[in-house]
Amino acid sequence: MRSVPERLRRGVLAVLRPVGEFVHVSAIYLGLAVLTTLGLSLVLPSMRQQSQQLHEVVLAMFQADGPGYGADDEGEVADWSLPPAAQAPDEGAAPPAGPAEGAGEAADAGQGGQAGPSGQPGQAGQPGQSGQAGQAGQSAQAGQAGEAAQAGGSEAGRLTFASALAASLRDQPIQGVTQAQAHALRSYVARKYRIASSVAGALIRTAFDVGREQKLDPQLLLAVIAIESRYNPFVESAVGAQGLMQIMSSVHRAKLRPSGGPAAAFDPVVNIRIGAQILADCIRRRGGLEGGLACYVGATGPGDGGYGTRVLAERRRIALASGIPPKD
Repeated sequence: MRSVPERLRRGVLAVLRPVGEFVHVSAIYLGLAVLTTLGLSLVLPSMRQQSQQLHEVVLAMFQADGPGYGADDEGEVADWSLPPAAQAPDEGAAPPAGPAEGAGEAADAGQGGQAGPSGQPGQAGQPGQSGQAGQAGQSAQAGQAGEAAQAGGSEAGRLTFASALAASLRDQPIQGVTQAQAHALRSYVARKYRIASSVAGALIRTAFDVGREQKLDPQLLLAVIAIESRYNPFVESAVGAQGLMQIMSSVHRAKLRPSGGPAAAFDPVVNIRIGAQILADCIRRRGGLEGGLACYVGATGPGDGGYGTRVLAERRRIALASGIPPKD
């Protein structure tokens, strides 16, 4: 007859044996699943891209926003902020040499009125002549200043990169988003693409301003900029596409002409505005976002080489980082 400890041991083994077999089989299947996933991620580009995107999102979620983060790399980040003294003068302002020229003309007129050696016969006419010349010069200058002010006023309401940068430096709010969302979006763009925070804020402000004009999702514009140029406003492709949204200045000369010609393609605001016009037109002609992105990249066949997928994936990452829901 078996003892009590022997029966107890056999009972415990009878219970643990199925559990051990279940754990063993589960470990085998789990290992096979992991190996299969790794193999597919290395073979299939789409799986590899999704794994990379998930890795970037996880890293972005755990990165600190404090000033101490990335202190070792601060020397490598180019600060494009413009000090107030370095900003270009307003083209619409009246030329400063005008008053001096008017005074010179008045003096010349006064000297011409001195007829005799004694100066007495001509002195009576000198005040009138010099006064009339001065009044004429002042009237002309006032008219020129008024015309310049009107010309400058017509351009004052249009966003420029200098005004967007100034607003970013002052941390002015962006219409349609909270300050927390704007700060999170600026931090994501500046950190990922290694640009100055003030420049990131200026480009984000421009994207939201142009997005309202063209009825496009601003985060879609930011995603296109990320894929096209990685936020480098001076990049040029092998086929001649230029700037943030890689517009073809040789094709879109008519759109660039009001802003100064082909060289304006390197102006961040002009480039975003024209790129958004082209993208909005592509979406209208193709009848949808995916087709519009394929049109924007110049795809003529059924596929776009994964361009639309990359843009939409970046828009999802931007929306996740900022907390701003994407707009369709």
